[in-house]
Amino acid sequence: MFKLPSGALSDVIGRKKTMLSGILIFAFMPFAYLFVKDYSMLAAVRFIHGLATAIYGPVSMAVVADTAGAKKGEMLSWFSSITIIGNLLGAPVGGFILHSLPGAVNPSLADFHRAYIVSGFAGLMSLILALRLLKNGEPIRKGKGLKESFSNFISGIKEVISDRRIVITSNMEGVQNMTVGALEAFLPIYAVTAAGLNEFQAGLLWGIQVLVTILSKPVMGKISDRYGRKSIIIAGMVLCAVSFGMIPLFKSFYPLMIAAVFFGFGEAFVTSSSAALVADICKEKHFGAAMGTFGTIFDIGHAAGPILAGFLIASLNYVYAFWIMSGILIFSLPVFIFGVKE
Repeated sequence: MFKLPSGALSDVIGRKKTMLSGILIFAFMPFAYLFVKDYSMLAAVRFIHGLATAIYGPVSMAVVADTAGAKKGEMLSWFSSITIIGNLLGAPVGGFILHSLPGAVNPSLADFHRAYIVSGFAGLMSLILALRLLKNGEPIRKGKGLKESFSNFISGIKEVISDRRIVITSNMEGVQNMTVGALEAFLPIYAVTAAGLNEFQAGLLWGIQVLVTILSKPVMGKISDRYGRKSIIIAGMVLCAVSFGMIPLFKSFYPLMIAAVFFGFGEAFVTSSSAALVADICKEKHFGAAMGTFGTIFDIGHAAGPILAGFLIASLNYVYAFWIMSGILIFSLPVFIFGVKE
């Protein structure tokens, strides 16, 4: 919920200051975990740590949109793919640190502390890099008092969220990301408990889907820059809906793998073009607010996916649960087709 105000704030005070505030939290908050003694302290640290993503994510996307020119689809896709790679590397690196001592069975508190110290040093390295890259950033903005700055902040948010094209396009990403969240939670469970695959095969299915998305995003972003974004988003939504709905019909590895590959392509189609289309629609001075709106709706969809899928699977079964969620993707298309013009 902090992504929208963070992005809008960067439109007023500048990207450099806003990005640096997020990077500062990334750099120093990991060390706060060393002093956690109870649940309430952990919750407070997690909340503040989460602000770093809320601040840095939409603002960095706005920086890419600011500088990409006619290559917004390609550049935003590269940014997204590299972000996914960083997220994917975090889990195995952390797991390696926790189990790096010979003969260790269960990680100790000291092992967790070591993992957070490494995370903190990684954050400090990114801070040093950012200070070098941003030292000759944007010019100082003069002549704006607190009242005028706050007025610009509010008007920027109002202008962005009142533009139905931005809201509808962001919702397409949010709805598609709902199925991504559902697959993250339930594809491994379905593969092991219903399809009878082993744990390695279940993990491989998700890994293949993510790999396809990472590799194809920049290509699809470049295509959307050249030929338009709307048709690519529509095709991606259809691909995701069909492949997602087919998954609970398969009980063996290779058909499930093919469905995962097509879903990965569909996700790349949608995500490579939706953020770029939002940037195309938005006025340049409000890129931060637009990316904040996009990021908020994106995250709401991602968080809602496992919850909705879990409720439907518990109430019905895998087939009807996945078909209902596929139907949501299909029925959202007319709103996008008639509500957004490039």
